[in-house]
Amino acid sequence: MSEKILLALSTFPDIETARRISNQLITEKFAACANILPGVESIYRWKEKIESGNETLVFFKLSEDRQSAFQKKLRSLHPYEVPEILFVPVAGGLPDYLRWVTEN
Repeated sequence: MSEKILLALSTFPDIETARRISNQLITEKFAACANILPGVESIYRWKEKIESGNETLVFFKLSEDRQSAFQKKLRSLHPYEVPEILFVPVAGGLPDYLRWVTEN
């Protein structure tokens, strides 16, 4: 398979926001799939203070050629000033699934 697949991770303030943005990204074909994991506890430093809170984590699957467009679109929709948008290359997987991600 010549097309590389990426796993993109992003956290959201609540499940409703995660669902709304995920639905838009899938509908507009920026990603093939989104897995929403509610109830993630995050601890982080922000503006010189230690913060903590409950967030919703989303795993997006997309082809590498959509990375730039996906990041730009997610950034425009995301409510955070500096959203978490991380890309992890997928080293392998079921060929039929990887093909499906590329096609969608």
